[in-house]
Amino acid sequence: MIDSSTPNQPVQNYEIRSSNLETQVRDLLPSVSGYGGYLRATNTIVPVVDLTAAAEGSTLGENLQTAIAFGSQTAFFTVNTSTTIASGAGFFRIMGNLWIMNIGAAVDSYISLTDGVTTKEILGFDNGAYLTGNVNLNMPFDFVVFLDSGESCGVTSSSTASFFKGSVRQIAQSNGTLIVPSGFTP
Repeated sequence: MIDSSTPNQPVQNYEIRSSNLETQVRDLLPSVSGYGGYLRATNTIVPVVDLTAAAEGSTLGENLQTAIAFGSQTAFFTVNTSTTIASGAGFFRIMGNLWIMNIGAAVDSYISLTDGVTTKEILGFDNGAYLTGNVNLNMPFDFVVFLDSGESCGVTSSSTASFFKGSVRQIAQSNGTLIVPSGFTP
């Protein structure tokens, strides 16, 4: 149906010259990367229907997908020892606290990654000679690590004056396939 109360407006086309947008289109749509030319816009309104799983609500947003859930998390508590908290290939969310009390002796506590041969500290604290007096420190952490096959993540507490307490949950397989929290059904 044509509305005769409005005069007929001509369609206007515009070239968009933005290297950032052009790069994003080439990256997201590799099948059109060879066509060249600039991006174009028009003043004609074209309705777009989003048929993706995200639009219909059957997938979770990133912050919800990484949620700690009762059935899919592993709690850990480590004091004066080393504990492996995640192993096997995939992406893991690790969250918790490192608590240290200065006792006038060396206290070294850290989170590390290992391939079974080499260990790399990724987060931690060593009081060394830097602290004096009765000082207690609390260091919260919440991050995601990727472990390849044969790698693991662990926590080490070198003293009864320090401990780790937290939770770990695998959030994706090594190929990036997301693992939703246990109990969630879209």
